[in-house]
Amino acid sequence: MINHLLLHLLIIVSLILNLVSSSSSPPTALKLDSSLSVDNKNDFLISPDGVFTAGFYSVGDNAFCFAIWFTKPLFNNDQTVVWMANRDTPVNGKGSKLSLTKTGNLMLHDAHQDLPIWTTRTRDLTNSAELKLNNSGNLYLESKDGEILWQSFGSPTDTLVTNQPLTKDGVLVSSRSRTNHSSGFYKLIFDNDNVLRLVYSGPKVTGVYWPNPELRAWDAGRSTYGSERTATIDRFGRFISSDGWFFNTTDDGSQPMRRLTMDVDGNVRVYSLDEGNRIWVVTWQAIAQTCTIHGSCGENSTCSNERNYARKCTCLPYHKMVNRTDWSYGCEPEFRSSSCSDGDQDGFLRLPHFDFYGYDLKYLPNTTLDVCMEECRNMCNCKGFQYKFDKKQGIFLCYPKFLLLNGFGSVSFNGTLYLKVPRSTLSSNYSMKSVQTDELNCSGMPRTVQLDRVYDKRKEQGSIRFLLLFTYVFGIFEIICIVYFFYKTRKHITKPEGYLQVASGFERFTYADLKSASENFKTEIGRGGGAVVYKGTLSDNRVAAIKCLKESDSNQGEAEFLAEVSTLGRLNHMNLINIWGYCAEGKHKMLVYEYMENGSLAENLHANKLDWDKRFEVAVGTAKGLAYLHEECLEWVLHCDVKPHNILLDHDYSPKVADFGLLKFLDRDGNGNSEFTKARGTRGYMAPEWFFVSLPITSKVDVYSYGVVMLEMVTGMSPQGGDQHGGYERLMVRWVREKVAAAASTDGCGEISKWIEEIVDSRVKGEYDRIRMGTLIKVALQCAEEQKDARPTMSQVVDMLLHGDAL
Repeated sequence: MINHLLLHLLIIVSLILNLVSSSSSPPTALKLDSSLSVDNKNDFLISPDGVFTAGFYSVGDNAFCFAIWFTKPLFNNDQTVVWMANRDTPVNGKGSKLSLTKTGNLMLHDAHQDLPIWTTRTRDLTNSAELKLNNSGNLYLESKDGEILWQSFGSPTDTLVTNQPLTKDGVLVSSRSRTNHSSGFYKLIFDNDNVLRLVYSGPKVTGVYWPNPELRAWDAGRSTYGSERTATIDRFGRFISSDGWFFNTTDDGSQPMRRLTMDVDGNVRVYSLDEGNRIWVVTWQAIAQTCTIHGSCGENSTCSNERNYARKCTCLPYHKMVNRTDWSYGCEPEFRSSSCSDGDQDGFLRLPHFDFYGYDLKYLPNTTLDVCMEECRNMCNCKGFQYKFDKKQGIFLCYPKFLLLNGFGSVSFNGTLYLKVPRSTLSSNYSMKSVQTDELNCSGMPRTVQLDRVYDKRKEQGSIRFLLLFTYVFGIFEIICIVYFFYKTRKHITKPEGYLQVASGFERFTYADLKSASENFKTEIGRGGGAVVYKGTLSDNRVAAIKCLKESDSNQGEAEFLAEVSTLGRLNHMNLINIWGYCAEGKHKMLVYEYMENGSLAENLHANKLDWDKRFEVAVGTAKGLAYLHEECLEWVLHCDVKPHNILLDHDYSPKVADFGLLKFLDRDGNGNSEFTKARGTRGYMAPEWFFVSLPITSKVDVYSYGVVMLEMVTGMSPQGGDQHGGYERLMVRWVREKVAAAASTDGCGEISKWIEEIVDSRVKGEYDRIRMGTLIKVALQCAEEQKDARPTMSQVVDMLLHGDAL
C-alpha cells in the first residue's frame, strides 16, 4: 500500500517538474494557435546566436510593449530596444498576450480585451506559419514554403540595426522622451521626391529641416532620380542611400553591434557598442549644430549652443514656459495681445542676432524698417518680424512672422528679430527680462511613465493547468465538469474601456450618450451619400459634430472599424479635422469630431462670404492638409472625395479637410492599389482614372480634385453635372486653360491682368494680388491635368503657392 502511494507521489512530482521545466525554457518559434504571455517572464523568443530577444518590455508602471532588444544589458543594466509593436498603446502587465491565430494572424491583446491592440493582418493559407527571430534582429512570420508573410524590418520604429533597410514603406519616428517610448515629433523618411529627409511633425506645424530646406536637392548632394527608395548601414559602418547620400562612421570596420537611431532631440545618430565598457558611443550624427533642428525649443523660445550645454533653450522676453518639464511645449506670452483695431498700441522689442526660420506672412524685399513695422502692426496675426541685410543683393529684407518657431540665437547671425509687444508692457526693466532664464524642473520625475488603467479582471487561469493535473491524477472528473460548465455559462461582463480610450486618444461613446448629446439627433448640419451629420453638445460642454454612418455603409466588422479609426487618431495636422471619439454598437457606427463654426467651403462660396485673401489661405491650408495625408502619415491616406463640402472652416476661416476617415489607406509606395472595387468620390471632382479599370489609383486622384475645387473657387463656376465620365468640370478646366493659352500667345503689357480678370469671379468683392492669383490659377490647372503623371504632388503644390513659382 505504501509503495503504491509512493509511486503515485513520484508520478505527480515528475509531472510537475516536467511542466515547470517545459514552461521555463523559451521557445525558439511561436507556432500557430499559441501565444506569449506577459505574465510568464520566460515567454520570449531569442535569436539563434543569443544577441537579440523579443518579448514583453516594461515601459512604465504596469505598462508593457512587445519589443525587440539587445539581450546583453549595458553597464547600468539598461536594455537597448530596437523595435516596438505597440509603442503608443502599451498593454497591461496581467493577462496580456501575443497570439498567433490558426489563420496566421499575429495579434496583441490587452488584458483579456476582445479587440486587439495591434495586429499584422496576415493570413497563412498553408496553415504552417511560425514566428521567428533571426540573428539580424528581424522578427518575421514564415510559412512552410519559405514565404515571409510579415517582418519587423518592414515597419521600424526609431532604430535601424545593421543591414536593416529603410525603404519607401518605412519611417523612423523618434520617441517622445528618453523615458517615454511613444511616438515623438521627429521622423526620418523618404520624401515624395525620393530624397531622404528629416521632418519635424509637431502638434501645430510640420516642416523639413534636413537637408537644409533652403537648398535644392542637388545642392545638398542628393539625387531625386533614384529608381528605388532604400537606405541601409552595413557591419563596416558604411551608410548608403538611393538618393546618393552616403557616409562612413568614425570607427569604420567590422563591428556587428551598430544601430542608427532617430533620437528624441531630432538628430539621427549612429551608435557603436563599446563591448568592454558596455556603453554606446556616437560614431556619426546628421546635424552638428543641434539648434538648427526645428521645434527643438518649442514656440516663442530660442535655442543656443553654449560650452556648458549641448543645447540651451530660453523664452523670449515677456514670455514664460508652458510646461517646466518639457521644452517642446515652448513658451507663452505673459502679456495680453492687442486687438486688431488697436494695432497702433503695439511696440517692438529689438532682439539682435536672433533668427526664426519659416512661417512668414510675407516677403518684403528692399523695405525700410519703418515700413516693415507698419506692415506687422497692421496684421492681426503678426507676432514680430525678421529684418536683415542681404549682402549679395545689397538690400534689406523683411519677413513678418505669424508663428515664432525654430528660434536660433548666435552672434554670427547678422539679422534682428523685432518682437511685437503692447506698448504698455514694454518697460525700463528690459535688461532684467532679457537675462531671465527658465530651466527644466526634473525633480521627482520618474524614470518610467505611469499609465492609469481600468480593466475587468477575469478569473486567473494560471492555476487551471495544475488543477487539471491534480484532477487527472486523483480522478475527480465531476469537479472538472462543474468548472467547465461554470466557465462556459457564466454571463459575459462588459469590459471598461478606460485605458483603451487613453491609449488610442479617442473616447468611446455609447449610442445613448450621443443620442442625448444631440437631443435625439435634432439638429442636422450636413448630409452626404453615406452619412448624416448632427450638431451636439457633449457632457463636458464641447460642441461636436456627430457623423452617423448609414447602415449600408457601416456593415464592416467592429474590429475593422476600430482599427481604421485608431489609425485616423494618429493623424495630427492643423488643417485636418480633429476626431474626438467614436461609437460602435451593432449597426450604429458614428464618428465624433470638432464642430466648425463657419461651415463648409461650399456654403461660404454660395453665400459669397470669402474675400480673395481668405480664399488663397483656404487654398494653401487645404494643400497642406492633403500633403500631410499623402506624404507624412505612417500609413498614407487617400481622401478620395475632395470637394468644397468636405473642406470645413473654423472661427478664423482656416480650412480643415474633413471626411478623410474610413476611405482608403494606400501603400507607402503610392503605386496603384488593386483593392478599389468601384469608383469613389463625387461627380464633377473625380479624376479620369476612376473611370478606367486599367489605370492605377494613386494620390494623384486627390490632386485632380483639389485642382477642380480651386478653379471653382476662383471662377465661381460649378463643376458638377455632365455625363457619367465627367463633363462640366472638364468644360470649366478647358475654358480656363484656353484663356491662359490665349494670353500666353499674345504680346503686350496689359495681357497678364486681362486674362486673370476674365477668369476670376467678378461677384467677389475686394482687390486681389494679381501675381498670386495667376500662380493659383496655373497651379490649379497643373493639378487638373488629364494625365496623372503630369500633376504635381501636394507638397509641390504647397511650395508653388507659397513661393509663387509654378512648375
